[in-house]
Amino acid sequence: MDDRSDLGRLGEQQAERFLRRLRYRTVARNYRCPLGEIDLIMLDRSTVVFVEVKSRRGTDHADPEDSVTRAKQERLGRCAQYFLRHTHSESRACRFDVVAVTHGADQACRIEHFIDAFVPSH
Repeated sequence: MDDRSDLGRLGEQQAERFLRRLRYRTVARNYRCPLGEIDLIMLDRSTVVFVEVKSRRGTDHADPEDSVTRAKQERLGRCAQYFLRHTHSESRACRFDVVAVTHGADQACRIEHFIDAFVPSH
């Protein structure tokens, strides 16, 4: 496992803990389907929340949430549709959140939660 994979996995764990403290419930971690992967699928009350987690060391180059490009949003949207269809959940409310995890040089961690961060065009 390389350092980048380790950082991503750590960020996902920290994001999940953060959301669980907000009373979100975990439905799936690293959900994979033929169309892609979703980092976390959570429930915020009855709303299905598809969460993209972005982790970085510092913000010298860009903020983590800036790397959720339009193309990435569209892939996440297609994967979310697949999940909803295959779990017979098409009628449930859903949204797309981004959780940005920034690790500082001092081992401090900053977590920012962008609720309803984007709406993929289908």
